[in-house]
Amino acid sequence: MMRILIGIDDTDNLDSPGSGTAAENLATALQRNGLAQCDGITRHQLLVHDDIPFTSHNSAMCIPATCEAGRVADVISFGRSFLEKSSAEGSDPGLCVVIDDLGLDKDSLISFGQNAKQKILDKQTAYALADTLGVSLSEHGGTGGGVIGALAATGLRMCGNDGRYRGWHQFGNAGEATTVAELCRHDCVDAVRADDGQTLDADEMVLFAENTVKTVLLGNTRVIPVVKATARQSGACWTTLTKKAMKRF
Repeated sequence: MMRILIGIDDTDNLDSPGSGTAAENLATALQRNGLAQCDGITRHQLLVHDDIPFTSHNSAMCIPATCEAGRVADVISFGRSFLEKSSAEGSDPGLCVVIDDLGLDKDSLISFGQNAKQKILDKQTAYALADTLGVSLSEHGGTGGGVIGALAATGLRMCGNDGRYRGWHQFGNAGEATTVAELCRHDCVDAVRADDGQTLDADEMVLFAENTVKTVLLGNTRVIPVVKATARQSGACWTTLTKKAMKRF
C-alpha cells in the first residue's frame, strides 16, 4: 500500500458549498469506489491578500489516503473527473496528488506550502516544482489558480504542524469539565496540548469553552489545543478554545 496526499483548492463560489465539502465528498467517493482509504481531512490557511483571488478564506484542503501502488493513476484520474464535474461555476479548481515515499524531496514541498502562507505565488512556480518533484498537479476550470493552493496543502500537511481537521466534535457542553484521558478515548483525538507545547497528563481536567471542539495537526498528531483557564472551574485548570480563537490555526 502507498500513502498519498491529495490536495484540492478553489472548487467553490460564493453560492456553493465550500472546498471542505468538496474534499469530504471526494474522499467518500474514493472509498465507495474502492480506490483508496482516506484519513482525516485538514484545512490549511494560506495568505490572504488583495492580489490573491479567493472565495472567502483562501484555505486549501488535504486528504491523506492509502491505496494500492497500481491504483495511484486511477485515483488521479478519478479526482480530475470529480473536480471537473462537481466544481462550482466560476471556480478555478486545482488538484494535486503526492506519493509520500523516500524518493520525494519533502523539504522543497514543505517550503512551498509555508511560502504560500506568507507570499504571493504563481502557477508557473507551482508547476515547475511539481515537475521537479514528479508530483501530479492539474487544473480543472477557470484560471486554474487552485493548483497553487492544492500543491501548498500537500506540503503543509506533510510538515505535520499546520492545519485544522475538518469537523467539530461535541464531547460535552460548555461549562462542563472532563479529563484528558476521556478526551483521548475518542478515535479522533491523540493528545491535548497547551500553547507552550506542553502535552497534558491523562488526569488533568479540561473545561469546555463551548459545546464543540476542533482538532488541529501538531507534531503529526491530532490534537485538541487548550489554554490556561482564567478562573478555576469544575476543578479544571485548562479550557478548550472558542471558535474565534481556533481561527489562528
